[in-house]
This record gives sequence, structure tokens and C-alpha cells, in this order.
Amino acid sequence: MTFQVELTSVAEIQIEQTYQWYRDRNPEFADRWFRGLMNTIATLQEKPQRCTLAVEHEIFPEEVRQLLFGKSKNIYRVLFTIRDTTVYVLYIRHSAQSPLTLDELEDYV
Repeated sequence: MTFQVELTSVAEIQIEQTYQWYRDRNPEFADRWFRGLMNTIATLQEKPQRCTLAVEHEIFPEEVRQLLFGKSKNIYRVLFTIRDTTVYVLYIRHSAQSPLTLDELEDYV
């Protein structure tokens, strides 16, 4: 089964902000980072259930999983949920960021 993958507006903003941050420092790396992230997210079209539950899955009203992207100190967590045949990417978080809290879920879709 192939799933459709959609980014929430929050995830889009987080990707754009991170891309711009990298672009200001190293445009070549920023482009590689963006392409790699989008390619990684695209893999959620096939078997998204392969990914583990996110640390903060218990604060969400539905099951939230994570897909890891990156290496070394630049690892990002792609937090997503599956509804029927659609994967919704909810948040993009750097692994150094603390887990989401209930207060941060105000933009939850």
C-alpha cells in the first residue's frame, strides 16, 4: 500500500526556518540538507509503520511516530501520524531539542 504524505503548515515553517538558518551559513550544505530531508520524508509513502513511536507520543490524542534524518550532531526527528492512507508530517525537531510539551501542541492538526 502506498501512502500519501502531507506536510502540515507547522512542519513547512520549521523546514523553511531551518533551511534559511543553514543557507545563511553554508548555502551548499543547506541545499543538500533540504534535498535529503525531503527524500527521507518521501520514504514515508511506503511502510510508515516501520518507524518507532515518538518519545512524546503519549501527549498526542493519536499515535505519533518519528523518522530520523541526518548524521552525527545534525539529526532531525520527523514527527508524523498516519490517518487512513495519509501520513501527516506534524513537526520537524532537531534531536538536541527537548521533547514537545503540551503547551507546544497548540498548532497540532
